[in-house]
Amino acid sequence: MLNNISKILTGDMLKALCDMGHGDVLIISDANFPGDTVAQRLIRCPGVDVSAILKAIVDLFPLDIAYTEHPAAVMQLTPGDAAKGMKRPESWADFESILRPKYPGLTLGEIERFEFYERAKKAFVVIQSGEERQYGNLLLVKGCVL
Repeated sequence: MLNNISKILTGDMLKALCDMGHGDVLIISDANFPGDTVAQRLIRCPGVDVSAILKAIVDLFPLDIAYTEHPAAVMQLTPGDAAKGMKRPESWADFESILRPKYPGLTLGEIERFEFYERAKKAFVVIQSGEERQYGNLLLVKGCVL
């Protein structure tokens, strides 16, 4: 056990976050994400949503705000969902509310669905959560620890 570190962060998660270098990508995915299909390294965190994981790591994991246009990005609504009038997913506002105190002015990038999957294939690690909200996937680019 460690002080001041969320108990939802397992040793495997902490090791992966620590081993990542500048520019490496972390995906925190929802429960429906094809983690087994795309991930080089997959860590499961069932029963916990993406927002809880993000809250647990926001002070431990620096974002690459200096060199990446969108160091935090979500999976864009598909054209079909947009055509049906689907609103901006509530999870996105949650992600922004967690990130903005540390990164004022941060805007989430939006990545087309299949491009998101391609980026996930190259990600350092995918943490698959128990998130059940649609479009509850988040891509983070690690910055430098200074």
